[in-house]
Amino acid sequence: MILTRDAFSQGTALSAMVNTRTGKSLTYSEVAGSPYVNVNFSMAKIAENYEKIAVRYNSYADQIEFERNGSIMVLPKETLFSRIEIETPKQTIVNLETNDELSGYFYEIVNGKVALYKKVKTIFIDTKPASNSYSTEEPAHFKLLDPIFYIKNDKGYIKKPRNQKEIIAQFPDKKDVLNVFFKENKIKFDKEDDLKKLVSYLNKN
Repeated sequence: MILTRDAFSQGTALSAMVNTRTGKSLTYSEVAGSPYVNVNFSMAKIAENYEKIAVRYNSYADQIEFERNGSIMVLPKETLFSRIEIETPKQTIVNLETNDELSGYFYEIVNGKVALYKKVKTIFIDTKPASNSYSTEEPAHFKLLDPIFYIKNDKGYIKKPRNQKEIIAQFPDKKDVLNVFFKENKIKFDKEDDLKKLVSYLNKN
């Protein structure tokens, strides 16, 4: 049986507000920039045997939002809804417990025994008053940070992999094949395509 969106937890209404250092609250529309990587909603599979719904990821609040009856709601962070498979553009968002301050939703780049995930985070920069009569006030704005990559193996998560030595230390049984791989490939550890190539190689060898 396919369950409708009204069959799962009701979720909560989106607040769409941010708090400033002065205690004043601003709506998203009053802040320059966007809390979304993609402001548009896309159809997605949110769980087995549930109908597809239109969702988008709020990278400021770390929430999956969906539309219902003209309102924007927040999908509960429940195990049942921990894997969101978006149709267009095709991508998967998963809810992970990484045991650090970034636990929450990640983009899944490679799925396998060794997996690669990407954390996309947006922060709020408060209004910066003019420092003198010759300068102007800098308005409040959202800022998209550089992505942070995690590699997952059977030991746990490798956050922000930095170099070849660190990877080899985490995969000692693959030391020889990794030495060959790194000799043949110049891997930049802050580049998604390079890390995808590395993790895909680890899954094959």
